[in-house]
Amino acid sequence: MYWDVITVKPLPDYRIQVEIEDGRKGIFDVKPYLDRGVFSELKDVHYFNQVGIVYGAVTWPHEQDIAPETLIAEMSTLESMCAC
Repeated sequence: MYWDVITVKPLPDYRIQVEIEDGRKGIFDVKPYLDRGVFSELKDVHYFNQVGIVYGAVTWPHEQDIAPETLIAEMSTLESMCAC
């Protein structure tokens, strides 16, 4: 699908850089989710850095995931962050 995540990279301060199949790129802040149920495990930076992609969604080994629709709705686009 055109909204699947194709790359994800962990960044400092509980953020991830993502690229969507349709070409959009941005930064998603995971901090607001860290106190919500299963996401609290992501507070461990070593574990947080194990982020990956399964079936187009951002995931971690213990099955935490963030759907592409959520990423697209809440990410800051790299273009909007440019200091050009």
